[in-house]
Amino acid sequence: MVINKIKVKSILNKSQIPGIDYCINPYIGCQHACYYCYSDFMRKYSGHEEAWGDFVDIKINAEEILTKELERKPKKRVLISSVTDPYQPMEKEFKLTRRCLKALLKQQFPISVLTKSTLVERDIDLFQDFEQCEIGITITTDNDHYRRIFEPYAASIDNRLRVLERLKKSQIKTCVFIGPMLPMAPELLAKRLKGLADRVIIDKMNYLYKVKELYKVYKFEYTSTKEYFRKTEKRLKEALAKT
Repeated sequence: MVINKIKVKSILNKSQIPGIDYCINPYIGCQHACYYCYSDFMRKYSGHEEAWGDFVDIKINAEEILTKELERKPKKRVLISSVTDPYQPMEKEFKLTRRCLKALLKQQFPISVLTKSTLVERDIDLFQDFEQCEIGITITTDNDHYRRIFEPYAASIDNRLRVLERLKKSQIKTCVFIGPMLPMAPELLAKRLKGLADRVIIDKMNYLYKVKELYKVYKFEYTSTKEYFRKTEKRLKEALAKT
């Protein structure tokens, strides 16, 4: 793992994501190294030759820069993060995400968070003090065998569900991002999500070329088709509506 400490001139970036005005990415690179991840395009902007997942740049002045930028910006929704996981293992030591959250909390900016990590639990004390806060957990399948194939370094499905349960008990608004949709039993996933998500977002595998060989090796190529996504999405929505 190549680790660099860097300083940046800006940390609060405009977002093209619907419903999100700004994005904060405290790190460049991600230790989760999910095989389907679209964020490896960041390699060409960061100058890294290492494979995605083999490097992390730590924006050590993130809190300082963010504090200054927030003073000049209207209080619109901020997403943490869009091209990295803000709670990857590196965060346990460097606490950049937590420090950015404290800066956002002082100004009461509305926030959304998206992660696969159980480390997000650490910051429940901060989330509870935001006037507008939504914590999203990515869960791409109900089957941990499939999760290990595509997301070998991320938390298990059981642990992600446990985090959702704790967030709900802490009176924090939750979101589940089912994307990209991996092979699954949609009714089982809907059952496991019962009472844990205030809203659910579903998306297909948008970068199939990255994982085409995995589908082939594990003999579930049929689940990579548009037809599979369409039918499974329909079943999942119907099952979620009944929970």
